Amino acid sequence: MNPRWLMKAKRWAQNPPSARQVVFYGAILALCLAVAGFEWFFGWPEALTPARLRP
Repeated sequence: MNPRWLMKAKRWAQNPPSARQVVFYGAILALCLAVAGFEWFFGWPEALTPARLRP
């Protein structure tokens, strides 16, 4: 493990994020997992697939 990450972990342990930040990042993570789950369950929509310009 890089010593830089250990220093970041030390700072995080001494000064943890606020509850508001934890909720914010949790909501972002939940949104990403929901989109990934929707894509895995239903598949990628054809309308969002880019068309090839050259054959």
